[in-house]
Amino acid sequence: MRRMLLLLLLLPAAAAAVSLPPSNKVVFILGGQSNMAGRGGVVGSHWDGMVPPECAPNPSILRLSPQLRWEEAHEPLHNGIDSNRTCGVGPGMSFANALLRSGQFPVIGLVPCAVGGTRMADWAKGTDLYSDLVRRSRVALETGGRIGAVLWYQGESDTVRWADANEYARRMAMLVRNLRADLAMPHLLLIQVGLASGLGQYTEVVREAQKGIKLRNVRFVDAKGLPLEDGHLHLSTQAQVQLGHMLAQAYLNYDR
Repeated sequence: MRRMLLLLLLLPAAAAAVSLPPSNKVVFILGGQSNMAGRGGVVGSHWDGMVPPECAPNPSILRLSPQLRWEEAHEPLHNGIDSNRTCGVGPGMSFANALLRSGQFPVIGLVPCAVGGTRMADWAKGTDLYSDLVRRSRVALETGGRIGAVLWYQGESDTVRWADANEYARRMAMLVRNLRADLAMPHLLLIQVGLASGLGQYTEVVREAQKGIKLRNVRFVDAKGLPLEDGHLHLSTQAQVQLGHMLAQAYLNYDR
């Protein structure tokens, strides 16, 4: 706890802009809904401000801001992106720090795009959410680098209605195909997080759809069993740290 409080005191009041981001950065797109945006440490409309050491800022971890400028990343990573909700700790910083510790990546660029409360249908090609994700992904590469993967955690809102749950596999597969076409990356890696929770009665239907996607270069990381902040929906801070490590391991194990 003392280490966490110290990190809180050391966090910058505002992220420092990076004038010329390195051209050798590896970029990761963070998409989905609230558990990707991060609700760790959030109770009601208040974030407790606690940042675990695994999520500490690092000059080698950058974030593409809402204004499309690179800046040093820090929690809450989705602040200003998931703008109508209170954001807390998500998996992104833990993921990036784990990759840095591997010694294989000089600079990590994170592109937060997740928005709480969204259904898969809200991410269909032609929607504002899809267009923003593609636009931010393209801007991220204007100063050089490459996209390592899309990290995707979404589906809780699709557990409410049978029609959404039943269409999940088709819509998810279409999202992958559309992103690969629009980013001109036919082998783009997408790491999908299996639901730990849901808003409705069709959680297992969506989970089975997630596990059943057979497209190449789509990997599955299961969040089921990770502790929940509010007992039923959002991952706790420590669960988000663990998920970040799981995502990093999945990426490191991917045969590139």
